[in-house]
Order: sequence, then C-alpha cells, then structure tokens
Amino acid sequence: MSPSQPPAGSRRKKLAQQRAAAAARKRRNRIFTIVFTCAVIALAAIIAVPMIVDASRKSQQAPPTNLGVTVRENSHRLTSVPDNKVTFVEFLDFECEACGSVYPAIEELRKEYGDRVTFVVRYFPITSHFNSERAARAVEAAARQDKFEPMYKMMFENQTSWAEQRVPQDDVFRSYAQELGLDMAKWDKDYVAPETMARIRADQADGETLGVQGTPSFFLNGEKFE
Repeated sequence: MSPSQPPAGSRRKKLAQQRAAAAARKRRNRIFTIVFTCAVIALAAIIAVPMIVDASRKSQQAPPTNLGVTVRENSHRLTSVPDNKVTFVEFLDFECEACGSVYPAIEELRKEYGDRVTFVVRYFPITSHFNSERAARAVEAAARQDKFEPMYKMMFENQTSWAEQRVPQDDVFRSYAQELGLDMAKWDKDYVAPETMARIRADQADGETLGVQGTPSFFLNGEKFE
C-alpha cells in the first residue's frame, strides 16, 4: 500500500458514510415532497371549491383576517392579488436543498394561480447553512433596487453551483447582481448594511413566533401546514 493512500477499511467506512448521507437526503426530500403535495391539494381546494359551489359568492368574499404575522406590509410578494382572498406564504432558505427542490413546483403554482393567489416569500436562513445568510442579504440588496424576484430566481436556478460550500460565496452573489444590471455601488453598500440584516432578522423572528423550525415552511391564509 502506498503511504499516501488511506487504509482500505477507512475508504470503505467513508464510502458507507457517503451512501448513508445520500440516502438521508433522499428520505428528507421525499418527506418534503409529501408535505408540499398536501399544500398543493389544500391550495387547490380553497381556490376551486368556492368556484364550484357559488362563483358569484366567491367574488364577494372578504380577504382572510387571520394572517397575523405571516405577512407584513413590507413582505416580498411574488404575486399580489387586489382582493387578496388567498395568501400563500413560504418561509425559505436559499441554500436549503428542499427549498430548491420545491422551487419549480412553486413556479408552476404561480403560473396557474398567480391571478387568484398572493404568493409571499419570507427569509428564514438556517444557521447550519454556511452561505444562506449571505444569499438572503444578496437578495434583499437586490430587492432594494426592485429586483427581488429576478435575484430570488437566480439563487434557486443556480443553487447547485454555490450551495453546500464551506467558503463565502460573496463574489458569486455579486456576479448575479452584475448579471441583473444592478447599480453595483448601491448593491455593495446594501449587501453589508445593518438595515439589510435587520430586515432578514425580522422575517426570522416572525417565523419563530409562528413555530417555523425548518424550511420550507408553508402557510395558507395564516394556517401552517404541519
């Protein structure tokens, strides 16, 4: 055996650990898929049933009054419906693998129900994800130039290229801002501004108040999907 090579037993142990970690990720993704499917079914029911029973009555229904702290006036909305009868809120972490997995489904929901449902996104970076807070700051800095949605999409559509890294991805996020044509002097300033971090912390605090412990977490008209 070459001195530079680890013992065969060590290699087998490492391979077994990698396989176990991969299996755990698959199990976690399956669980989140089931939870999200339940959310989709419930969302469809809330929208479709009143239309089937009495379409005219639905047009006169009042907006939900039990939203509480799930939505704030400054919460980022991907779609905004004037009557606001159905509000779908996601607390997310841009580095979260499960959030990345459900992102395409959220986009499909928006495409189908965007004219009837207000879709809201709230920050909830998980401390164990090395770059999640940085990603949230990058998105919020873009939001201060009215580019929340493009940067939100940029993060998830490129997630596999920057996530799960144990080194700062500031330059990567800055390149996204440049690609979106942002004012870079302003973006750089906002990226490190205390106000940006305070905005993210405010979302986290609301999430904790609501019992959010992981991401993605969904609320429909103020009710959490357990």
